[in-house]
Amino acid sequence: MSVPRTYHLVTLGCPKNDVDSEHLERILTGGELVPVLQPEEADAIIVNTCGFIEQSQAQSMAAVQALGANKREGQTLIVAGCMTQLYGGQVRSDVPAVDHVFGVGQWQDVAKLLSVDVDAVFDIPDRTAKVTGPSAYLKISDGCDAPCTFCVIPKIKGGLRSAPAGMLVKEAQRLVAAGAKELVLVAQDTTAYGEDLGLPVASGLPGLLRMLSGAVGPEVWLRLMYAYPSRVTAELIEAMAGTPNVLHYLDVPLQHGSEGVLQRMKRPHNIDKVHRFVAELRAAMPGIVLRTSFIAGFPGETEAEFEELLAFAREIRFDHAGCFTYSLQQWTGAFEMAGQVPDETKHERRGRFMQQQQRLAAKQAKRFVGRTLPMLVEGAGEDEDGGPVVAGRTYREAPEVDGLVFARGAANPGERVLVRIEEAADYDLFGTVLAGRHEGRRATSRKQ
Repeated sequence: MSVPRTYHLVTLGCPKNDVDSEHLERILTGGELVPVLQPEEADAIIVNTCGFIEQSQAQSMAAVQALGANKREGQTLIVAGCMTQLYGGQVRSDVPAVDHVFGVGQWQDVAKLLSVDVDAVFDIPDRTAKVTGPSAYLKISDGCDAPCTFCVIPKIKGGLRSAPAGMLVKEAQRLVAAGAKELVLVAQDTTAYGEDLGLPVASGLPGLLRMLSGAVGPEVWLRLMYAYPSRVTAELIEAMAGTPNVLHYLDVPLQHGSEGVLQRMKRPHNIDKVHRFVAELRAAMPGIVLRTSFIAGFPGETEAEFEELLAFAREIRFDHAGCFTYSLQQWTGAFEMAGQVPDETKHERRGRFMQQQQRLAAKQAKRFVGRTLPMLVEGAGEDEDGGPVVAGRTYREAPEVDGLVFARGAANPGERVLVRIEEAADYDLFGTVLAGRHEGRRATSRKQ
């Protein structure tokens, strides 16, 4: 293989993969490789795959096959990440055009293959971060120790490995220096942070939030994703409510609303406890926005258990909720469970859930009408009459997974403006820009 000068990187899957790809790009550009937008222009094509569920595996394989089919002479095709950790041999056999396969976390090995002096790159202090919008992801840990019977992540990623707090502070400051105005904390389970470092259960994240808040300053939003339900403690709620720039937004993937199904999933299954911590969150932070995700069609799920899920979602009134059909995964406890649900039943139940959630989300969105909220601008354009319009997100919307706010008025991407909310749709809000950059508290769940 000749010494490569350019590369094209394809990233598939979740925000945690985005963080890994950004890390790889830092190494490659530090080694003086140049990124290019089109794969045909690259000396090396790298695919960071996802292997979490069947759909993501199929998407990853399709991307690799397409790149392999169009690979020109002299190019190097490298496939890495979650899917290859599980199915590296299959990738090699199904796509002969693939030159090299790497598993999870082997980014330095990828860089060395591309003739990067990794040790020299890491000796360069404070390399500039790559931030493509007003928000950036901060991965605080990797791996997971939870025993969930539907999840293959422990097989892919291994056990929990928390990043040292000092390293996270430095990374957060680097991202902010590059222009990030919101840091989204991600991990397989953010609320487990620090347990592998000897911290008491569920105590690491509250301290980390306060440390990051002090390090980046009160004008940078901190958003929490992927909280484990049994670790949403009074200490975490107090830290969220009392730390000025922690958004009043929490993503807690609950997976189901039936205690029977949750027990088979080996998930926290005390539904009364969920109701209690939701009530505590809403008491401490009036107007807090809650996101969750559920699985329809888990093995053994009866119609009655699915109805329990629907009733549970109606009672809690989540602002945002996704529902996935159960994906059969080798190397998981549910793989050989009795009572596998037919695919048509899974999809029918998911459809019913999403119809209900659309109505619930619309009702939840209407509570924002009449309020003034700070918004991060992500794009700007014109309406049908040529008037200026901006699109962005308030504390209510997480990047990539929630809706947007569209507002009449002028502003530049990356700015923070005040928006008066005037109308709500099922998932999006509409309003008018009232002022320029917001210099007070960055986001609030309290009515204004």
